[in-house]
Amino acid sequence: MLCMKISRSMAIVLGVGLAAAALPYALGQATSSSADTHLQVKDLAAPELVVLDTDIGDDIDDAFALSLVLKSPEVMLLGITTGYGDTDLRAKLVRRYFGSLCRFDVNVIPGVPTPHNNVFTQAAYAGGIANQSCGVVSIHTSSMTDEAHLKKQREQEAAQWKADQARMMVVEAHLQQQRTAHDAAGFLLDLINDHPGQITLIAIGPLFNVQAAIERAPATFKKLNRVVIMGGSIDRGYDTGTDNKRPPDAEWNIKCDPAGLRALLGSGVPVYMMPLDSTQVRLSQHDLEKILAHGSPVTDQLALLYHQWVWGNGVQWTTPTLFDPVAVAYSIRPELCPATPMRIEVDDKGFTRQVDGPPNAQVCLKSDESGFRQLLLDRLTGDNAK
Repeated sequence: MLCMKISRSMAIVLGVGLAAAALPYALGQATSSSADTHLQVKDLAAPELVVLDTDIGDDIDDAFALSLVLKSPEVMLLGITTGYGDTDLRAKLVRRYFGSLCRFDVNVIPGVPTPHNNVFTQAAYAGGIANQSCGVVSIHTSSMTDEAHLKKQREQEAAQWKADQARMMVVEAHLQQQRTAHDAAGFLLDLINDHPGQITLIAIGPLFNVQAAIERAPATFKKLNRVVIMGGSIDRGYDTGTDNKRPPDAEWNIKCDPAGLRALLGSGVPVYMMPLDSTQVRLSQHDLEKILAHGSPVTDQLALLYHQWVWGNGVQWTTPTLFDPVAVAYSIRPELCPATPMRIEVDDKGFTRQVDGPPNAQVCLKSDESGFRQLLLDRLTGDNAK
């Protein structure tokens, strides 16, 4: 939680039906949609459309939040925007993560870079290459002696390899265009226009991209269904390990861009705030090891990112505090973090205070920590987690 239009000429189409309609940038052209094809948020059988705005790469909780999104059938991820600091490097990290999962259906759009003084603990991962073995891997045993069968299998593997290479070339060309755009705000606004009243924005980093979108097109931004953020500190500051009752602090995401939260609170969009009061949920060593040793594609990537985080933060912590995943959990299981209407003011130093007046946010001051941990474990290590 440390502080941190694209060209439409390239087509990346891996889905059908609603998935294709929900990915205008992956299709290279905004998909036209009518009222009868829009996903209805109130339709409990349909997933909620989600965009994740993140400063992934510094702390490890963003990676857990992204993993929880991917393992939650209640939501459909339309895209990821990266904000604060070196937004290109953050986008590269997310692209490697998705490439290693053989997922090429989610757009990753960097926002405008900003000054920063944080440690990008997972920079080595971001600079690496994704595992691109997305085809079928065969295992030949002594019982497989039918030459015709082996020949057919080799031909299928060769065809799959060529298809994977062609797909990666298309993806790389598409991503090269994205790297020079830095228009996360434009990407978000186009999605809102394509799906008015249906998108939940989950913002788990400094709100530079959110602020830019509001300033550019406030009427369009107002068509969001809601915004769920991790940020702020109402009655409880940062835990120190020995003192868990510190007075409120200027929480990092808000401290980096106080004007961003002020713009959001005045945007007219429903805002759900998960502050330090409810998000300082520690993962036990046992649960951490269970997740990292699970052996699924998602948890394998988490393991790589986790170890770089431990090394990069100077071994200050070895078990993560899961600030950001709480915002994701609220989006799919709101009963885990009951929210109270409040009016929140933000000062120039990033302090967030409850004041008298009409509510401008729903704020969760206490979460069900055990319920949240169980949700995370079930999603990342359950029977369907592989």
